Amino acid sequence: MEEFYRGFAQRARDLAENADPFTRRRLLDLAKRYDLKINGSSYARIQSPRATPPNVLFSGSGES
Repeated sequence: MEEFYRGFAQRARDLAENADPFTRRRLLDLAKRYDLKINGSSYARIQSPRATPPNVLFSGSGES
């Protein structure tokens, strides 16, 4: 499984070389996620999920 993730991480980096800036960032982020999986870490443990949505979404009166 480690070889699988390593290959995908390298493929994402290769694609990032010729990509526009936005896509490059996304591909490099994807490669980092695969690297974390190789090292036994889970990306989900690093990214803390938001328990509740921000209050900004609910600040209106609800009428359109």
